[in-house]
Amino acid sequence: MSSKGTGEFSDDFQEFLTLVGRLNYTWTNTESLLIHMIAGLTGVRKDMATVIFLTLNTSRARIDLVERLVKMEGQDPDLRAEVLELTQSMHKTLKLKNKYNHCIYSFDNEGRNASTILMRISDHKDAIKFGKTSPINKREISLVKETILKTETVNKGLWNFFRRRKFPV
Repeated sequence: MSSKGTGEFSDDFQEFLTLVGRLNYTWTNTESLLIHMIAGLTGVRKDMATVIFLTLNTSRARIDLVERLVKMEGQDPDLRAEVLELTQSMHKTLKLKNKYNHCIYSFDNEGRNASTILMRISDHKDAIKFGKTSPINKREISLVKETILKTETVNKGLWNFFRRRKFPV
């Protein structure tokens, strides 16, 4: 990584960093709505649902819990379909959010030409791969913007669901 100060990064990278911050805020705000989903599906008070939510330490685990609860025998098929549609939308936005939260950033010697280096190991039949790089460019910036909008749409969808289904809010 360059030793240059953040004030010397390109305008694209500055915009990208701002967008990643907004993506994180939007995701966290939306993920917290799973508390209402847990309360509604289990019939527990919101404070109990909050303890359950906070006990699970990953977004994936929280979404999995909601999906498993709605898949249990006796759940209304329409409710199940609606919840699974919402959680599948969450999975899609979570993927990109995780990409930028679980990577390191690399630059050339002048602190330009930013790229991400994915911090994930990919196991193959007889080898492993890691360190996949992607340039931070206009396409990536557009993808982050699109994911923010999708996350905001999921957020609104969850609130509409809670109102219609009379889930605890």
